[in-house]
Amino acid sequence: MDEYLTEDEQWERFKKWLRDYTPWILGGIALAVAGLLAWNWYWDRQDSIALQASARYQELTDALGKNDITKAKSISAALEREFPGSPYVDQAHMFEARIAVEANELARAESLLRGVMDRTKDEELALVARTRLARVLLAQNKPDDALALLDLKRAGAFAPRFHEVRGDALLAKGDRAGALKEYEQARDGTATGTVDSEVLQMKINDLKTDQPPAPAAAEAKSEEKPAEKATGAQ
Repeated sequence: MDEYLTEDEQWERFKKWLRDYTPWILGGIALAVAGLLAWNWYWDRQDSIALQASARYQELTDALGKNDITKAKSISAALEREFPGSPYVDQAHMFEARIAVEANELARAESLLRGVMDRTKDEELALVARTRLARVLLAQNKPDDALALLDLKRAGAFAPRFHEVRGDALLAKGDRAGALKEYEQARDGTATGTVDSEVLQMKINDLKTDQPPAPAAAEAKSEEKPAEKATGAQ
């Protein structure tokens, strides 16, 4: 019916609508502006926190580079206290675990590595922590626990490293044939850059040297002896 209203009546209706809805319009604009400001503030703060955490982590690596273990531990504790949600905390725990292993504090190293493995969102870091934890378990004479830990199908580029550590665990259990098989799989993997190929080959050579001769070879040797005697008799 608006087409039957005069221009004055339409103008009055518009002004009434404007009076009724102006507070809502202004409120919506204010909320949008406040939301934008809050969004910018949040990300600015996140960037600031990331930079501070990065600076702390750099201090940690510098202390480790100078072999100042006491200072490194102090910085790592401060990093965890001040920036508990930062990925740098996981990296710091990896460093701490290495220090603990060097000090023969294997239980502490196990706790730190297990924490990183379970908590980190970085899949590659979780795999590194898993392999190091398996080695710590081996150092604690827990080969079965190490094997259970490495029973993971999706190892990706870390598969050769998993095979090598599994070989170490099987060797610790006295399973030389199983260890050799794992070492050979590690050597033949598509991502062999994750293992020390020279050390791996030495492990393979040691196991192959200690193996008894194959049945065919042993049989051939047994057949040679009568022939040699016959020749001597002639």
